[in-house]
Amino acid sequence: MTADSNLFNLPLQQQLCPLCQQPLAMKSGKNGPFLGCSAYPACNYIKALHQHETSIVKVLESEPCPQCGNALAVKNGRYGMFIGCTDYPHCNFVVHEHSEQPDIERLACPKCNNGQLTERVNKFGKQFWGCDKYPKCKFLLNDKPVAGVCLSCGFGVLIEKKSGLYCADKGCAEKQPAA
Repeated sequence: MTADSNLFNLPLQQQLCPLCQQPLAMKSGKNGPFLGCSAYPACNYIKALHQHETSIVKVLESEPCPQCGNALAVKNGRYGMFIGCTDYPHCNFVVHEHSEQPDIERLACPKCNNGQLTERVNKFGKQFWGCDKYPKCKFLLNDKPVAGVCLSCGFGVLIEKKSGLYCADKGCAEKQPAA
């Protein structure tokens, strides 16, 4: 058991900062309450009050983990649903979404020119398209990308909206004439 994990077992008045030995105080931030050093800004130690738990929704008994042979499970984690090994943390196998998209036409990322745009789903279930070289390249689109070149600025990807095709460059966003 580490010194950080002992923090959760002590009453708030007895908890000391592991960096400077000052008392910890309950604070509030955009992601909810947390423990922070009372000597802030001289010491910027923080500790989350709630560990981000991953819960198993359903064990897939018929699907063995390709790394260790244990069963896979549908899990609900910090960023939504995923499939992972039941022997975590000894086995870190996770099924990645982009490996299930072999039939979809892949477009080259216009920002880094190394990656490809892949369809993804955020934790709220909304689709978006982003570079598969993330976090090195943070290019993303909320609308479906289409192969083509903008006639106004020459940007290498267009986006498809209900009213037609538009340039994917946020600085241009010109509607493209119908072909």
